[in-house]
Amino acid sequence: MDSSSKSTVINISSSDVPKDYVTWSTFNTVFMNSCCLGFLAYVFSVKSRDRKMAGDVIGAQGYATTAKRLNIGAVVVSIITFIVIIIISTQRK
Repeated sequence: MDSSSKSTVINISSSDVPKDYVTWSTFNTVFMNSCCLGFLAYVFSVKSRDRKMAGDVIGAQGYATTAKRLNIGAVVVSIITFIVIIIISTQRK
């Protein structure tokens, strides 16, 4: 092994690392992509994960917060749309 090569280990406490919501964003992108909110949430989730891997916890937290809000918006809009579709379809009978 070359004596000039050095390695660096960075330990990140799990309590300090924000969630990136990639799984939730993926679900919303595939199943509940109302107004493309699920896709936008996925983009911010990936940005959050990238910032987390780069060691920028504050930047990761900002992107994660945006992804969480977009995911909540996607779920709410999808549920409201689903309820409206059910109401309209039952009124036609």
